[in-house]
Amino acid sequence: MKTKEIFDLAIRLGVEADFRGSEGVAKVLERRRKKYEKMSAEDKLSFDVDVLDNPYSDSRIHNISEDKEIKKVLAGIDMDTGELLMAKQLEGIDLVISHHPIGKALSTLADVMEMQVDILSHYGVPVNIAEGLTYVRSSEVARGVNAANHNKTVDAARILGINLINCHTATDNLVAKFLKDIIEEQAPDRLEDLLGILKSIPEYQQSSLIGVGPKIFAGRPESRCGKIALTEITGGTSGSPKLFEKMADAGIGTLIGMHISEEHRKEAEAANLNVVIAGHISSDSLGMNLFLDELEKKGIEVIPCSGLIRIKRLQ
Repeated sequence: MKTKEIFDLAIRLGVEADFRGSEGVAKVLERRRKKYEKMSAEDKLSFDVDVLDNPYSDSRIHNISEDKEIKKVLAGIDMDTGELLMAKQLEGIDLVISHHPIGKALSTLADVMEMQVDILSHYGVPVNIAEGLTYVRSSEVARGVNAANHNKTVDAARILGINLINCHTATDNLVAKFLKDIIEEQAPDRLEDLLGILKSIPEYQQSSLIGVGPKIFAGRPESRCGKIALTEITGGTSGSPKLFEKMADAGIGTLIGMHISEEHRKEAEAANLNVVIAGHISSDSLGMNLFLDELEKKGIEVIPCSGLIRIKRLQ
């Protein structure tokens, strides 16, 4: 497999796990294509044509210095110049894979938050409310990342001659589906039961050893779960804190997230929502592992670094 084939595999897996379903994702891409076709020639020059085929703007191919067959990859959660220098130092690294966005994937992070509207609607939040509040929050995120030095790592990859991609929402979708399936199968009654399920997953077991395993951030171990929603797992980054009241109105009792700010936690608590935080880097690792397993099945060696808790589920 070459770099683009590996990236395309990540996107395909992400679409297959997407809460919207493949048809829902196809509708998003079709709407973008129609918008592009109606643009003037001048506007088309600055249009991000990658998103006509890639539904996840925060996952990108950043650099292909040598379009070759990939035999060994260096993969991690945050890949910066230091990790690229590590790749150069190691023998035979053909591709570096970052989870978190860099380059254009970071500057367009807010664009992927549109999918949160569909996720919230899936759990019963009125779509107009979800859309309005998500728009406000995504605009805030866009302003927040605007001043970043987006291409710092991408420039380093070009100078060092290293192939570089990142897979963010594409692999976060894999986490969301994995957790959704196991939770629906086991149907936990209380938060302590839900914690038990999460702590049975190897990535969360490993993170517990360094003090960042699954935790209850709002609620008590004996609190009833009620309707469990995975609204804080995928979709770019955290949504609007004002949505928690609307989630409670929609009958949601417990939220599962990767991480949560104190402002968000207080709003959730005020809405009488339980909040269980599975863990950030451990959840990111779970999603990346599900993707990296597919690479290993194809004979590609994976070297984990930068916080990636590598757990294999090869069958």
